[in-house]
Amino acid sequence: MKKKNLFYCLVIVGALGFLMPLSIQAGQHRGLSDGQTLYVPAYSHIYSGARDRAYLLTITLSIRNIDPENAVTITRVNYYETQGKLLKKHIDKPKVLKPLESIRYIIPESDKSGGSGANFMVDWKSDKPVNPPIVEAVMIGTRSQQGISFTSRGRVIIPAE
Repeated sequence: MKKKNLFYCLVIVGALGFLMPLSIQAGQHRGLSDGQTLYVPAYSHIYSGARDRAYLLTITLSIRNIDPENAVTITRVNYYETQGKLLKKHIDKPKVLKPLESIRYIIPESDKSGGSGANFMVDWKSDKPVNPPIVEAVMIGTRSQQGISFTSRGRVIIPAE
């Protein structure tokens, strides 16, 4: 009888040892963050043809708060040129994005100062862990009867501490 009870105890302890980590994992919210610094590739123009002709593009930086319940605060939106020189600070004070709110910043087609290696640096934060915003650059241009459009998504370069 004692051997049987010992066996059942070992089975229960083994099962708890296996199931405990699963219950802890189920309670964790993966991918949530309370702030990040993002690098977003952008292109004020690209090159085409045998002569490397510049094809000018309009850039729209889109920042979307995808958290359905919590606000995020955008603290920096800076635009840099190919050699890394700061061209423009788009905000001078923090901008709060309510749940599911979006904001955009536009670099017009006529502004080719950014070059083919232009980029944005975007900082955001929140009071508690949230779904990180989606930050993308949308490039579009038309010439004669030809059009081109594409996107690039921001990449986390400094996660929240």
